[in-house]
Amino acid sequence: MASDKVHEFTDGNFEAEVLKSDKPVLVDFWAEWCMPCRMLAPTIDQVAEEFDGKVKVGKVDTDSNRNVSMQYGISAIPTVIVFKNGEIHKKFVGLTNKDDLTNALTEAMG
Repeated sequence: MASDKVHEFTDGNFEAEVLKSDKPVLVDFWAEWCMPCRMLAPTIDQVAEEFDGKVKVGKVDTDSNRNVSMQYGISAIPTVIVFKNGEIHKKFVGLTNKDDLTNALTEAMG
């Protein structure tokens, strides 16, 4: 991962890191082999830098963390979900632009 602001979420830490977070959390569900996921990665890094300290940004490798991926019905990647208070606030499937992600986070912080 390019940015040290982007966390790695797993089946083991998802509840503590995401669902119990006191800040909104952006979760990028991705896989190493997924070309659109790789294309989205720099955008995720930019969002993580921009919102550092205000929200939490992280990735779930769907190949290694099947439980969380199945729990949220991830059938296509990349899928980005913004969580607020442990609930899904916004969900984006496919390559998503930075404006849509920053708008969703700004809304979740409000």
